[in-house]
Amino acid sequence: MRAALGRTHLVPGPYGETPVWAYNGTVPGPEVRVRQGDRLRVIVENALDEETTVHWHGVRTPNAMDGVPHLTQEPIAPGETFTYEFDAVDAGTFWYHPHQNSTVQVGRGLYGPLIIEEAEPVRVDRELTWILDDWRLTKSAVISDDFGNRHDLMHNGRIGNTVTINGRVPESIAVRAGERVRLRLINAANARIFALDFADLEPIVIALDGQPVTAHAPANGLVVLGPAMRMDLILDMTGRPGSRTTVVDRFYQGLEYRLLDLAHAEAVLRGGPPDWPVELPANPLAEPDLRDAIRHEVTFNGGMMGQMVMAEMGGSMGDGASGGMMGNMMNMMHGEGIWFINGKAATGHVMDPLLTLPHGRTCVLTMTNATAWHHPIHLHGHSFRVLSRDGQPTAHREWQDTVLMAPREKVEIAFVADNPGDWMFHCHILEHQAAGMMGVIRVSGKDERI
Repeated sequence: MRAALGRTHLVPGPYGETPVWAYNGTVPGPEVRVRQGDRLRVIVENALDEETTVHWHGVRTPNAMDGVPHLTQEPIAPGETFTYEFDAVDAGTFWYHPHQNSTVQVGRGLYGPLIIEEAEPVRVDRELTWILDDWRLTKSAVISDDFGNRHDLMHNGRIGNTVTINGRVPESIAVRAGERVRLRLINAANARIFALDFADLEPIVIALDGQPVTAHAPANGLVVLGPAMRMDLILDMTGRPGSRTTVVDRFYQGLEYRLLDLAHAEAVLRGGPPDWPVELPANPLAEPDLRDAIRHEVTFNGGMMGQMVMAEMGGSMGDGASGGMMGNMMNMMHGEGIWFINGKAATGHVMDPLLTLPHGRTCVLTMTNATAWHHPIHLHGHSFRVLSRDGQPTAHREWQDTVLMAPREKVEIAFVADNPGDWMFHCHILEHQAAGMMGVIRVSGKDERI
C-alpha cells in the first residue's frame, strides 16, 4: 500500500479533479478483505513528503502493529516502508488511517476499509460498504488549506461543506424491491457526526464497531455515527417498484440535507422481506468481571464554553480532574492546550500513562463529558462494553471501541485489559485529539492478579 499525492473526482462536473492524498491512488484506499483467523501482512510505502503511519482502527493488534508514531513505532519516513503483520482475530467492519498528523492526512483522503469476514456470514442478497466523509472544499473543488485553525480546534472540529460516500458525491444507488442488503457504514470524517434517516425503510442494527450486537432498530429511527464509528445494518428494500427512497442526514438541527436516493428498479426480486436469521456469531472477547473490577473516573473538559459547563456540573469530576482546572482554562486561552483528560492536555503521542492496569484485570471507566460538544472516545487495542449512560443501563450492553458522548453525558464502560502495551485513549474528532484530548492507558505485560 502506497501513500502518495493523487487526484480524484470527489464532485461531479463541471468541476475537475481534486488534489488529494491517497493510498494506491484511490479515495478511499483499497478495500482490505480477509477471513477471520487469517494473518494479514501489509507493506506500507511512504511516498509523501512527510512522515506517516497506519493505524488499524478497532482491530485488536499487537501493540507494535498499532501504528502510533513514537509510542508503538517510529514513523515511516518519506521514501521508507514499514510492514504491518497481525492476525484477524475478530470478524467485523474496521478501517485504516494514519495516526501521524492525522487532522491533515485523514482530512486529505488517507483512509480505507478493512473487512474481516465471518466464517458463516448472515445471508443477504448483496453487501455494500459506505465510507462516509466530508470535505471542506473551495469554489474550485480544492481542499481548503485551513487545517488546525483555532475555531475548529476549540469548537466541534473541522466540519466540511461536501459529503461523499466512497469518495464521490452520490446521486442514487440502484436497488431491487424485496432485496436484502447488508450495509457496512464507516464514518471517516475528521469531525462530522451523521444521523441517517432511511425514511420508510426499517434498518436493523446487527453490529457496532465491528462487534455483533443484539439485532435492534436504531433509536428514534436514526442511524447515528460519530467519527471513526462503524455500524452494520440489515436493510430490506420495501419501497414500491420504480420508487425512490431518500436518505437524509439529520444530525445538525436546521442543517439537514439529502445524502442520496435508493432507486427501486421496476423489476421485483421478492414480495417482502425474507425470513432469514440476522444474528452474527460472537467474537472471542473476554467478558468483563464487574465483581473484581478496577474502577477509575475520567473527565473530558475544555473547549469553547468549557469553563461554563464545568461550573454547571459542579465538583464531581474524575481522578485529579478538578485540581488546577481553572488554571488549565487560562492555559487554553493562551494556546497551551485546549482539551483535557483529567486536567491534562497531551502535546504528542508519548506521555506518562493516564492509568496503568494489571494484565487480565477488568477495568470500569466512568467517563464524564464536561464540555459543550460531542466527543467520540476511542480506546486502542481493546473493545469495551458500554454499561450505562447517565446512570441508566444500556439496553444491549454493546461492545464498541469508539463511544459517542453527548455534552454533559456520563458513560460507563468496562473491558478486560488483556492486550499488553501502551494504548492511545482519545477523542476521535481529530482536531480535539490534536488540541490535547488524548492520553495513554498502559496494560502490563504479565498477569498481576493477587
